[in-house]
Amino acid sequence: MEVTEVRVFPVNNEERLKAYATITIDNVFLIRDLRVINGNAGLFVAMPSRKMKDGTFKDIAHPLNSETRQMIEKKVLAEYERELANPTKREQAPKEPEAQ
Repeated sequence: MEVTEVRVFPVNNEERLKAYATITIDNVFLIRDLRVINGNAGLFVAMPSRKMKDGTFKDIAHPLNSETRQMIEKKVLAEYERELANPTKREQAPKEPEAQ
């Protein structure tokens, strides 16, 4: 298995959440909503999750072993650092005129 594409979308004005990420695996499988989090021990990648009725969170998709988790985290964090150093200019929707 290989992560063939990583896209990172930095978030401004958040204390712990630093970015969202999307990864593509083997050019055939896409996983959205990974999060780059600034934790107590530094940056880490959180897998996409859903809030359950009891208030807990369950991962929607996650690696089944630590080697795969480390490989995904390494690639996402490297792209995050690259994005911070050289921001991609993303097209923004034009602002709507204010109501008068």
